[in-house]
Amino acid sequence: MRQGSSGRPSSGDRARARAWATVAGSAAIVFLAAVLRAQAPSPPPKAEEPPKVEEPAAGPRTVWDGVYTEEQARRGEGFYRQSCAQCHGEALLGREMATPLTGPVFNSNWSGVMLGDLAERIRLTMPQTSPGSLSRQQNADIVAYILSVGKFPAGKTELARQTEIQNTIRYVATKP
Repeated sequence: MRQGSSGRPSSGDRARARAWATVAGSAAIVFLAAVLRAQAPSPPPKAEEPPKVEEPAAGPRTVWDGVYTEEQARRGEGFYRQSCAQCHGEALLGREMATPLTGPVFNSNWSGVMLGDLAERIRLTMPQTSPGSLSRQQNADIVAYILSVGKFPAGKTELARQTEIQNTIRYVATKP
């Protein structure tokens, strides 16, 4: 800096020094704000809304509400023929020790029961030669086939493989 006759910096030098001090101070404030922002905890992520489940308007649904698809029943027919037909018969009418899976006897045994109970019975005890060997999806497909043979209407949504969802559907033998 230049010094005037009194040994002090000139007024122009003092103005430049103040300008540089202002720039340096502003830079320090910006830097400090960035450091503090980086160290601040992030806001918690927004919770996703759970998927909406359609609740039945008047009580549980029934097998008359189209609770399986035709495609699912076709898959179930294949699993049935492979794992069930040797005991329950090709027409699901039962043989010797195996009960029918359609008709008046089946309807009187299962009418009023939740579909999940039927699916769990199949899952835990069938096929007789290898209980529990079928997947939950295969069991749901077999139940869909049983419903199709019983002349219950197909719908647009597959029967779910989860017991909790199946237990929202009541097996009702006669159309309400």
